[in-house]
Amino acid sequence: MNYSLIRNCDIANGPGVRVSLFVSGCTHHCPGCFQPETWDFNYGKKFTDETIREILRLLEPNYIDGLTVLGGEPLDERNMDDVWALLDAVRRMGSPEKTVWLYTGSTLEQLRARPYQYGQLTKDILNKVDILVDGPFVEAKKDLRLKFCGSSNQRLIDLRKTEETGKIVLWKEVI
Repeated sequence: MNYSLIRNCDIANGPGVRVSLFVSGCTHHCPGCFQPETWDFNYGKKFTDETIREILRLLEPNYIDGLTVLGGEPLDERNMDDVWALLDAVRRMGSPEKTVWLYTGSTLEQLRARPYQYGQLTKDILNKVDILVDGPFVEAKKDLRLKFCGSSNQRLIDLRKTEETGKIVLWKEVI
């Protein structure tokens, strides 16, 4: 996997101050995408074990609220092994107060319905994610007033509560 950018103090892609990883590679090609350069799977730098160590180091300070993974498409089958390795390392660092957000151009229903590429590995990844921002960016539904997403069709799904209740529960910011 390649990645285009690591932001060490991101406040736009989840609550609080976050570390954000922008992966490269996306086949959705949403019109109006704010990072079309990330559609290319070869764009940016190679994701390595050193990249994981750097992200873990950036997550250490108490003022960092968590990690956000977006792109590109983190749940493209070409990116999933490395995304899983990163999320597994983050969860093993033992900081449950650090939340993990993941953006995908697919809906949760699509992720659950697809075979192979969205099979066990997707389940394993989603088990490490707190909030899933799902759905493609739709330019006709763009709304700059929305918090943490670009178009009104996208949902901020609390995966923990969704798993507990068996129905989709949307994230509500606690102030």
